[in-house]
Amino acid sequence: MEKTNRKKKIPFFVRKSTYFDYPCLFIVIFLCAVGILMVYSISSVNALYDYGNASYFAKRQLIFAGFGCIVMIVVSKINYKYYYKLARVAMAVSMLLVALVPLIGSEVNGSKRWIDLGFISFQPSEICKVGLVIYTAYICSRYPADLKNLETTALLFLIPIFTVGLIAISNLSTAIICAGIVVVIWAVATPKIVYLLIVGGVGAVGGTIFILTQQYRLGRIRAWLHPDVKGDGYQTMQSLYAIGSGGLFGKGLGQGYQKLGNIPEAHNDMIFAAICEELGIIGAAIIIFSFIVLIWRLKLIAEGAPDRFSALLAVGIIAHISLQATVNISVVTNVIPNTGVPLPFISYGGTSMVFLLAEMGIALGVSRHIVPISKRQGKGVIEAV
Repeated sequence: MEKTNRKKKIPFFVRKSTYFDYPCLFIVIFLCAVGILMVYSISSVNALYDYGNASYFAKRQLIFAGFGCIVMIVVSKINYKYYYKLARVAMAVSMLLVALVPLIGSEVNGSKRWIDLGFISFQPSEICKVGLVIYTAYICSRYPADLKNLETTALLFLIPIFTVGLIAISNLSTAIICAGIVVVIWAVATPKIVYLLIVGGVGAVGGTIFILTQQYRLGRIRAWLHPDVKGDGYQTMQSLYAIGSGGLFGKGLGQGYQKLGNIPEAHNDMIFAAICEELGIIGAAIIIFSFIVLIWRLKLIAEGAPDRFSALLAVGIIAHISLQATVNISVVTNVIPNTGVPLPFISYGGTSMVFLLAEMGIALGVSRHIVPISKRQGKGVIEAV
């Protein structure tokens, strides 16, 4: 009989799985539901005035979340090994879309961050976050030995660094999140702590240069250090007023005052301030706690992942969600200078919502490959239940 050396074909969809992280799924759905509710409560008055429909933004957010959940479930059934095969394609597409923004991007609120195709508009930077997670996990799992050498490490990360630089031209805050994703995955994968210190120093210098070259960024630094309700610190001060006036239990849904034009587009990046005003410290604490539990569940998925690549995928998703949530809440509370970063799953926005849920689909897909403790045979996989 003739022998064949054909490799076993990897199924595209995972048909049977011994585990699925339902707690992670339920937390994501809860955060999306809270986001839709708060978008309606915060935007209803302005939506009625501008569009004649109080639920205009809430309905759109519901559509985004519904479509995103469908994407999440479908993606969760895809075998994660295909992301390894398509990592370079994902990065190439991400780079191309980001490079097109300065050329054909449409300007919204003074910033050119969108590509408008007429029937739909989207932010390439949100797509790029997913591409960076997949590609960085790919190079760190395919070339683990090369991470021990600084020169080869620099070559491996040349494409992610260049991509982050492209994003920084028009959107420094998103570039910081993207850089954080790359660094966190690399930090988990590399044994060389000194390299992290070098990269941290280079990043600090690069960030300083970007800030000094734009006057409006310097203005945000000054507003952070010396907030003034009549100057660049207007949005920050109104945000702090909203947080302070909410007290412990808040004023109640729909009863907030700062959303009525004092905080511009409060249903977007500054939604956490409006939440604090209407739901109080208790409501804000529940949301923060939900993010903590979500990160914990993702950590368990990373620990129980079957191989290095799938574990680093989960690590990248942890980095994205934790960094973005931390930056958003820190901006609202004036811990760091004002910058435009949405609160994951809660702030209004279609591109962010859909691709965040797609990322969660990747993480849930990895969870399908976790072996339950009752079926393990000394493989040393950390329990994830």
